[in-house]
This record gives sequence, C-alpha cells and structure tokens, in this order.
Amino acid sequence: MNLALHDIRHNVSRFVLTAVGIGLLLMIVLGMSGIYRGLIDDALVVVDHIGADLWVVQRGTRGPFAEISRVPANLEHRLRAVPGVASARTFVSHNVQREHLGKPLRMNVLGLAWPEDKGEWVNLIAGRPLGQPHYEMIADASLGLPLGEKLALGKDTYTVVGITRGMVASSGDGIAFLTTRDSQAVQFDQSGEAIRLERAARVQRVRVNDVGRIQPSFIERGGGPSSSIPALASPMVSAITVRLSPGVDPAAVAAIIAAWPDVSVHTRDGQEQLLAYGMIDKARRQLGLFRVLLVVISTIIMALILYTLTLDKIHDIAMLKLMGARNTMIAGLILQQALLLGALGFGIAWYVGGFVFPKFPRRVLITPDDLWGLAGVVVLISVLSSLLGIWKAMRVEPNTVLS
Repeated sequence: MNLALHDIRHNVSRFVLTAVGIGLLLMIVLGMSGIYRGLIDDALVVVDHIGADLWVVQRGTRGPFAEISRVPANLEHRLRAVPGVASARTFVSHNVQREHLGKPLRMNVLGLAWPEDKGEWVNLIAGRPLGQPHYEMIADASLGLPLGEKLALGKDTYTVVGITRGMVASSGDGIAFLTTRDSQAVQFDQSGEAIRLERAARVQRVRVNDVGRIQPSFIERGGGPSSSIPALASPMVSAITVRLSPGVDPAAVAAIIAAWPDVSVHTRDGQEQLLAYGMIDKARRQLGLFRVLLVVISTIIMALILYTLTLDKIHDIAMLKLMGARNTMIAGLILQQALLLGALGFGIAWYVGGFVFPKFPRRVLITPDDLWGLAGVVVLISVLSSLLGIWKAMRVEPNTVLS
C-alpha cells in the first residue's frame, strides 16, 4: 500500500484545491514564457519574411524598427549599381489608428514595392496577392477585416483582397500590406484646408523672393500641386532593403555602402539583434522577473501546504516510528506527495492554458522546450518544497504518540 496515496485520500479536498492553485500559478509562468516568445517572434516576423540581407537607413539611425528613418526613394537605383547587389526595394512602415464600424482599428501599414513585390511572400490563408498598384490591401486576420471589406484610409478607399495570419508588428498590431505609393499616401495625408494653407504659404515665399519677381510663372506653379514643382523631392521612405547575389559576402557589400556619407547599413542579423534585445528588452526583463517571482511564490505555497499536511499527521508519523519505520520511508511519503502535487499542477497548467492562451490579446507561443523547462522547474520546486515537511517529520519523536 502506498502511504502517500493513502494519506491523500484523507485530505482529498485540500490536496485538490492546492493542486488547482499551483496549476494556475504554473499556467501563468508558462504564459509568461509564451508571451516572451511571442514578443520575439512578432518582432522578427517582418525581417524573417522579407528576407533582406541588408537594410539601408538614414545616416546615424538604427532603422525603421527602432526610430524614424527617412531616405530618398531613388536611393534604390544607386544601390543596384553596387557590385554584388541583386535587388533593392523601398520599405515603408508606419502605424495608423482609425475608426471602423464604430470601433477603433489600429494597424501597421507596410508598403510593398510594386510591381516587383506584390505580396507573394506573405502567408495567405485566403484571397490573393495585390493585383493592381492602387486601392487594394492584404490584411492580417487579427485586424478582423474579411475579404472584400472596404476601408477608408486618407482620401482613398481600399479593398481587402487577401488575408494572412501571424503577420504582426513588434507592437502586436496586425499588418496591412499596401503598395509603397498607397502607404505613402496614407502616411502623408493632409486635410484640404491644410493643403490650401501650405500652398498659400508657398506662394507668399515665392513673391518675396527675387525669383518670383523675375519669373512670375513660379507664383502660379507655387499655388498648384506639389507634383508640378520639380524642385520638390518625392516623399521619403523608411528604408531600402537589399538582397545580395548568391555567394556574395554581406560584410564586404555593407562596407562599401557604409562609406557613403548619407546612409547607414545594417545586416539582417543586426536588425534581429536590435529587435530582440533593443525594442523589447525591458519587456523581456520584466517578464523574466515575474516568472522568477511566480516560481518562488509557488515554491513557498507548496512548502506551506506540505508543512501543514505534515503537522496534521504528526501522530501518524510518531506511530510509524514507534512501529520501526525508517526515516527514509517517512521522507519518501512527503516527497511523493510533493511530486504528485507538482505533477497534478503541471497537468492543470498545460490543459487550462490550451484554452486560455489563444484568447490573449497578444500571441502566446508555447514550444516543447517551454513545456520541458516548466516540467523541470516543477520537479525542482516540488523537491525544495518538501524539505520543510521532511525536516519537521524528522524531528518527531516516537513517544509523541503517547502524548
């Protein structure tokens, strides 16, 4: 007869309630690990799927994922002339928040370099890639936009032609894929009154300038659209992504581009390190601290419960010692109860987490390594929490049964 199981039958309700409490704590520990892995995966999803070898950004900046970066769109033509560069494409990324169907809708708008990039690399679960240079978009499923849905952004209306899953920005917002031109139109959209005031200010600046007096036609152009003024540059982009030819050393090409005085260049590994240990570093450390605290709390709770269970059976332990039971058998009784408590708590954490985690607002990514790691932690805290009960049991004298 197993003494641990026999003793549990006499305290089933307390044992089960304790296991449920421990299981919920362990579920939170597992969830913290999943949220951390989800943060890492979400931060790297764009970098991994685009597959760029180099990221060329504004001089002195760390790229569009860390801070504002502005480079001219025609930089891609200069980069194509660098030996070893197979392709160069513009990259535009910014966050927007709009009202849609009476609810706030926040998304990350990512520009695709049409027509070279139509979004074929995006993991589509429904619909198709972009089929025209304007007024179409691919939306992540987390945005809740069905196929055929029309969404007003800026002065234009875009139709959802494709649905993807798991494509989110490091902030957790779902990504909406538009062409570069459309994403810039959304980013630099202005109201009609703001455009009118900007044109009036432009005309006033020309009038007070000698050029305006010599060439009155400049005043007429100044009051028109910006596209009619050759001196104004096209809208800036966030970065230029570069793909290298097979066998080319990325460091050698990066050294050539880094010598240019107007840009900085980062490798793919550099961008991943920046995202993983830069943007989400504080969140990573905070989640790690909470995990440690929860493990410590779980250990203390298990130790107190096992100590209480040991106190309840002081008379029984004394009787066992009086009958000649060895200390190892009594220690094994408490240790087995601790391991059973930890195993039951682990099972509850794994089972309940499977239902709860998918409902979290951010993605919770649980891997087999996390499960095995938590199992090892459960065994460790079970052994540690049993030490207090074992210590108390070893101090029980056999003559206690007579008191």
